[in-house]
Amino acid sequence: MAAAGGPALWRRLLGLLPHGRLGLAALLGRLSDRLSLGRDRRSRRSSWLLLAPLLTPVVPQVTAPSFCVCPEGAHRFQWIRNLVPEFAVSSSRIRVLSSPTEFYELMKEQIKAAKQRVVVASLYLGTGLLEQELVDCIEETLERSLQASGPSDFRVSILLDFTRGSRGRKNSRTMLLPLLRRFPEQVRVSLFHTPNLRGLLKCLIPERFNETIGLQHIKVYLFDDNVILSGANLSDSYFTNRQDRYVFLQDSHEIADFFTELVDAIGDVSLHLQPDDTVQMMEGMVHPYQGDKTTYCEVANRRVMEVINAARTRQKLHTQTFHGRRSEGDPLLPQQNPDAGGDQKTEPDTWIYPLIQMKPFGIQIDEIVTETLLTEAERGARIHLTTGYFNLTQAYMDLVLSTRAEYQILLASPEVNGFFGAKGVAGAIPAAYVYIEHQFYSEVCCLGQQDRVQLREYYRNGWTFHAKGLWLYLAGSSLPCLTLIGSPNFGYRSVHRDLEAQVAIVTENRDLQQQLHQEQEQLYLKSGVVSLSTFEQPTRYVKLWVKLVTPLIKNFF
Repeated sequence: MAAAGGPALWRRLLGLLPHGRLGLAALLGRLSDRLSLGRDRRSRRSSWLLLAPLLTPVVPQVTAPSFCVCPEGAHRFQWIRNLVPEFAVSSSRIRVLSSPTEFYELMKEQIKAAKQRVVVASLYLGTGLLEQELVDCIEETLERSLQASGPSDFRVSILLDFTRGSRGRKNSRTMLLPLLRRFPEQVRVSLFHTPNLRGLLKCLIPERFNETIGLQHIKVYLFDDNVILSGANLSDSYFTNRQDRYVFLQDSHEIADFFTELVDAIGDVSLHLQPDDTVQMMEGMVHPYQGDKTTYCEVANRRVMEVINAARTRQKLHTQTFHGRRSEGDPLLPQQNPDAGGDQKTEPDTWIYPLIQMKPFGIQIDEIVTETLLTEAERGARIHLTTGYFNLTQAYMDLVLSTRAEYQILLASPEVNGFFGAKGVAGAIPAAYVYIEHQFYSEVCCLGQQDRVQLREYYRNGWTFHAKGLWLYLAGSSLPCLTLIGSPNFGYRSVHRDLEAQVAIVTENRDLQQQLHQEQEQLYLKSGVVSLSTFEQPTRYVKLWVKLVTPLIKNFF
């Protein structure tokens, strides 16, 4: 399988670009060469240790639909709809949240108000009092649904990672067992197990370390037709003092249906928690680590792509009907289109694209879109990119260093890294990130790019930092027109190992653009610019053994 950032992708893009854009075509040609050289360098310094077989792809690549980058039109990002469904909505239904407390309180409020469904996808559910309160809210809503007259169709679907959710004696599974025992017909708990953790590897790698092989990392919180998209997990720190990002989509039934179907699809190929704390697969489904790996990945690919393609087909039919009726001057449009459902009652000024990345299954849509956005960013454009774990893939680093836009990259200072102060080997992870950061900064300086590429470190006393995503400002604009928000960290794990999902939100609405800009500013205000003196501070000292080990293990964190 060719990597999505490899020369094959760029040559495909070259053939699809409009003929008038020879400058861009030449740029992509140079990028193709640079990416090849970057991979050659990595292959020379990569380790033959540490689970090398896992780096070998096991399923054929899914070829992305043909597309070209459109510089004109209502917005210049419509090419994304050739890969994924496009949901046109009114910006009035989108609210950007700013704090963990706001995120937590909104979730409780939405669970209590839900009438049809609660759908949750997260890495894990914590075991503290705040997490128990969330479970209690779900239980109360389930009880209320049974008291209603007539049969209840209220359902709860929860998708977590198997290894992370099973860690310790008290864990995500034990937190959810009471729900399963009381409401077995209404609650489904799915535990995704990576197909890469199997056989001797599964027997030898201890708890916690087995989570480095691959995870279910998608974060979606859905209540009827309302959706919270975030990078936050369901744990007490994410509700109190761990900074993340959160966007609330209200009355968006098409988007809610899409993510419900996506969670169901992943759940279908996952282990299902039983009331006695055992797990079993859906009848007839290939087992993720006992069955044939290639067959399992192919089945999972088909199941997820069915969701994506079905949504694209529905959107195409709806778009044709909607625009056809508008061109005929139908007085019902756009205020009251009976065929459009809730998402078309007002004129759309915002477009939402779900970007899925599941490299174990050969699905790499998020990677393709992210690399294309970085490539296409014009001179004078600004990209604010943030990640709690700065470990960009070589392809992303090459694009940042080779393209024309200005970059401000926000990352966690060692003190706000989630692993800061951890016991054992994990305690050295912040130092490993410092080493990776220093290497990247040195390359920026070596290329004389300090004015164009700036690193900033987030620091807030008593807090940790987990925010991820980007904001894109077109040349000459003081407000962003696009943001990416969701679970990916732009690192090797996000691209190659884990199941990830985020959305691209494109908006023409100035009020929403202002919300996104304020979100970005509030995060960046709590940061300082990285310079050579940054790495001379005592807190940035990296031990020799960490420097030696980091290149060997950086693909696992």
